[in-house]
Amino acid sequence: MAEIPDISDTERWILETTLKERYDRDLELQLADAEIRLHPSDRELTSCPVVFWHDSQGCNFVVFKTGDRNYRCQFFYRGYQQYGTGVNEYDDLSECVVSLLQAQADHAAEEHGDIESKRS
Repeated sequence: MAEIPDISDTERWILETTLKERYDRDLELQLADAEIRLHPSDRELTSCPVVFWHDSQGCNFVVFKTGDRNYRCQFFYRGYQQYGTGVNEYDDLSECVVSLLQAQADHAAEEHGDIESKRS
């Protein structure tokens, strides 16, 4: 399998712009690599570029670049409190980040009793 390209300047701009719209300020983005299984049946882990940030409420966000124009995402509070959007993979970074932010906002609203839980 070909190596997954790093986060590009354009992708970083998309992330920074989307987050500034959400939080009305710049957030510090951390770039890293993570080893994940691209497919559940994979025995080997694949190194993927990752973008990580956290908000002032203690929520952490991760976007994994799993291919050229392929992304996965999740948010978490603690290691055992990990959440996703319900979509396994996106081919549009903007859609990925907006869906992630919306899923986290919905989760926070459910936790505070502002909206009815979808789990009910």
